[in-house]
Amino acid sequence: MSNINEPSKTSGQYHSTKGTIVEAIGNATGAQSWINSGKQEHAEGEGEYKAAEAKGYAEGTVDRIQGKYDSVAGAITGDKAQQASGNLQHDKGEAQQKANS
Repeated sequence: MSNINEPSKTSGQYHSTKGTIVEAIGNATGAQSWINSGKQEHAEGEGEYKAAEAKGYAEGTVDRIQGKYDSVAGAITGDKAQQASGNLQHDKGEAQQKANS
């Protein structure tokens, strides 16, 4: 469950889509307040989505770096479990970066 103050891709996409629908209704009915409200909600939704992507990418970067560190430390000390764990964390971070780029 995400923190209510943190950006969310799901919430951002919802508000972007909802804003587009509200704007379309405003265009169809000529209601300028609906048009403006829809445009604003769409823009805010897009902003939240992009912020969530950036946050996810940054978290992936941290996982990649920490994973690489653990992998190398495990290789140097001969700790195969630490090395394997580091490789997994690195790969998880890489996947998270790809999902958010």
